[in-house]
Amino acid sequence: MTAKKPSIRRRGIYLLPNLFTTGALFSGFYAITSAIDGRYETAVIAMFIAMVLDGLDGRVARLTNTQSEFGVQYDSLSDMVSFGVAPALVMYLWAFSGLGKVGLFASFVHMAGGALRLARFNTQVETADKRYFQGLPSPAAAAILAGFIWFATEYQYSVSYLKYPALFLTMATGLLMVSNFRYFSFKGIDLKGKVPFVFAIVAMLGIAFIMAQPQSMLFFLSVIYAVSGPVLTLVLRRRRRMQARKS
Repeated sequence: MTAKKPSIRRRGIYLLPNLFTTGALFSGFYAITSAIDGRYETAVIAMFIAMVLDGLDGRVARLTNTQSEFGVQYDSLSDMVSFGVAPALVMYLWAFSGLGKVGLFASFVHMAGGALRLARFNTQVETADKRYFQGLPSPAAAAILAGFIWFATEYQYSVSYLKYPALFLTMATGLLMVSNFRYFSFKGIDLKGKVPFVFAIVAMLGIAFIMAQPQSMLFFLSVIYAVSGPVLTLVLRRRRRMQARKS
């Protein structure tokens, strides 16, 4: 009998999902360089593009069965640049450069919140409830800051009047990311299943409404999602208390 040859383990990475992750990483980097050049509208659009690509890489990996530990870690590093470092630096260059250490502190709170949020997510990914996120997701936090800058630049509001609202938003997003508030993950939505035709019409109208005024709608939708976390947490706690009293 001939001995079986030992199987050779091939080393490598899956190309397709990591291309989307690389695109998101480049978009975050491009947002930083654009802000350094003073092109803030381009910077915020690049951050929103990073959000779209970040949402696609995981779905593509699941659809093509190309998930890997490398992809998970690479995605986290990309998120740190695109949704932690980039929003903090863009906001600092846009509004905080004249505030000295206060502006530096606010930008750091957002960046550090993003880093802690991603580290906690990676350590709890196997045990966490898939229906909810613990703490504001970093893309949503970045969307609030990017949307605020885009809204202000589109309607030509003076930065001098918006420094302190921007300061509050930047620190608030950092703290919400490390909070224990629960946010809907929307992972329970079945995109493959059939839905009534009216749902397609509502989705079409919603997309058209957002695309008509993206500068305003993306910011306000992000703020609404950020507020939904504390509201949802209070509702869930009240429901548990009522069930405990009945039992």
